[in-house]
Amino acid sequence: MRLRRLPVLGGLTAGALVLLAAGPAFAHVSVQPGQAEKGGYSTVDFKVPNERDDSSTVKLEVNLPTDHPLASVMPQPVPGWDVKVTKSKLAKPIETDDGKVTEAVSKITWTGGKIEPGMFQQFPVSVGPLPKDADQLAFKALQTYDDKQVVRWIEEPEEGAPEPENPAPVLKLTDAAEGSDGHGSANAGDAKGTKATASGDAAKTASASDDDGTDTTARVLGIAGIVIGAAGVTFGVLAGRRRSA
Repeated sequence: MRLRRLPVLGGLTAGALVLLAAGPAFAHVSVQPGQAEKGGYSTVDFKVPNERDDSSTVKLEVNLPTDHPLASVMPQPVPGWDVKVTKSKLAKPIETDDGKVTEAVSKITWTGGKIEPGMFQQFPVSVGPLPKDADQLAFKALQTYDDKQVVRWIEEPEEGAPEPENPAPVLKLTDAAEGSDGHGSANAGDAKGTKATASGDAAKTASASDDDGTDTTARVLGIAGIVIGAAGVTFGVLAGRRRSA
């Protein structure tokens, strides 16, 4: 009897391993799209998945880099969530086309909403101008659950090293393309309070496409695990019949 169960258990275990591999890789807070042009403006989404099965995310804090402060930071309203923007005095003022900037946004906090288990939420923010003397910006984030637990996504990934356990959302900065207007994925009008243009919408479309690709990968891996598990069950049943015969 014990021998008959082994193929079944082996198949179910294999399926469980595949399903587990499909989950945690996408569980951390990330910034999408993952790159933008140096010197331009960009609309980025902070994607917050809830990987817990027994509690909901009720707060997100995103800390902006102080070594490369951004003169313009404007969060887009998210239904059901309250947003608070915290500004700090700059040790060194920033020179912009509109004059000297002496303070910049250092933190954005979203509260009042809820991301239930198995769900995710995106928090859009228009930022710029992005620095020309940096290759990436790290946005350290804190994710708070309704059971008071806080996950600190603050570890900056290092090139060539394994991904840290709690990686910070990182925006890669690329050289401006030839002929670019320097506005990145969002029109400069965003920085002055006007509505996002079609280029900003294009960035969101690209972000949505990336999300679809990631979700599809997870589904494929999950289905593969189920198929492997089912094969193990079938094998166990057939083996049992052979022994009975």
